[in-house]
Amino acid sequence: MRVAIIGSGPAGFYAAEALLKRTDTVVHVDVFDRLPTPFGLVRAGVAPDHQNIKAVTRVFDRTAARPTFRFLGNVCLGRDLTVEDLRQHYHQIVYAVGNEADRRLGIPGEGVTGCTPATVFVGWYNGHPDYRQAKIDLSATRVAVVGNGNVALDAARMLLRTPAELEKTDIAAHALEALRGSRVREVFLLGRRGPAQAAFTPPEIKELGEMEDVDPILDPRELASLDSAEFADDQQTEKNLEVLQSYAGQRPATKTKKVHLRFLVSPTEIIVNAAGKVAGIRLEKNRLETRPDGTVAARGTGETEILEVDMVLPSVGYAAEPIAGVPFDAKARVIANQDGRVVDPVSRAVIANEYVVGWARTGAQGLIGSHKGASARVVEHMKTDSVGVDARELPAPDAILSLLRDRGVQVISFDDWKKLDEVEVVRGERRGAPRDKVVDVDAMLEVLGQQ
Repeated sequence: MRVAIIGSGPAGFYAAEALLKRTDTVVHVDVFDRLPTPFGLVRAGVAPDHQNIKAVTRVFDRTAARPTFRFLGNVCLGRDLTVEDLRQHYHQIVYAVGNEADRRLGIPGEGVTGCTPATVFVGWYNGHPDYRQAKIDLSATRVAVVGNGNVALDAARMLLRTPAELEKTDIAAHALEALRGSRVREVFLLGRRGPAQAAFTPPEIKELGEMEDVDPILDPRELASLDSAEFADDQQTEKNLEVLQSYAGQRPATKTKKVHLRFLVSPTEIIVNAAGKVAGIRLEKNRLETRPDGTVAARGTGETEILEVDMVLPSVGYAAEPIAGVPFDAKARVIANQDGRVVDPVSRAVIANEYVVGWARTGAQGLIGSHKGASARVVEHMKTDSVGVDARELPAPDAILSLLRDRGVQVISFDDWKKLDEVEVVRGERRGAPRDKVVDVDAMLEVLGQQ
């Protein structure tokens, strides 16, 4: 059985591992990535100050060491390969392309200078090649981060940590240099719903109070109507509220920088100054309503305020991008699927031998570890559907490499990546960091050409 996995993030690697562990047949897995570097959001999305989370790559290294695994980096589906190419060379295809686009606020002023999606900011400070040249103006002193998930908290920490804290991480060198001169002193985290509905997790919200030069600020009135006993069965919410209550009860702020936690507010307009830059954000105050199904929704009250800020980072979610030849659910902004089996977006008929895992299947939800079981479940579908599929004769395994070479593609193997990895680690040692990333694809290829 020969399987192509498109995308080398956690969901793709977990699917590869589950496939390679099959005992009913021998499976050969080729994992493709459009970048020369593997690991997806572990490398380019996880915050630089969360090195313990990035340690999961050691597990992926073991998967890559299996004899029937190949990594084909610097190969982009839709540019270097077509879906039809994959169908001709593999018995089954798994799409693990994640969510590379961002969701927008859809309010007036959103596109002005100084209003930048958090996805761009995250890619910039993590050294993602797509965002290395993003214009992040850190002359701002007050920043609004719209959103209440872990990505929003990541953005706030990166804006407020001291250079001494940051230089010990694998933050991109260009971002470290820019943040050394940052004037940001206050960050406002804006949540549409209440504290009990926040999407962040307890370790991340607790971390806001553990930074060297930052005070978390929370008005006790934000928590006044909450009864923690209501959430006794929800450990995450209960722990979040404990941390938030500790912030609300803290002594007056004494540190240089502040992170303000606001709830029940929705942005309705980015205020623009005469120079065409962000001057503030108009917020509508919300109230919570319980829907018939028991879920809680935020409803605007009509009461508004203007928060004066110099920068806005919307962090309201990620979304998948359409890929030529791959069925796409435009409403949900994921690859059209039924529990991991790819389907026609209109008829919902199953597309034989094509599957999807990770955020491309579900949208941006779940922590890295949660994808292990989810990918394994999709592999169970693949196993069920594979009866007789491997009887179809395919070109020789190296035919796909010949095809790519004929098209002028420089394919990067996992051994190539390990050489680049070694270069980055040595570079990082100069500043006492885990690594100093090479952030330009051409530069990566040049480094490998010199090895």
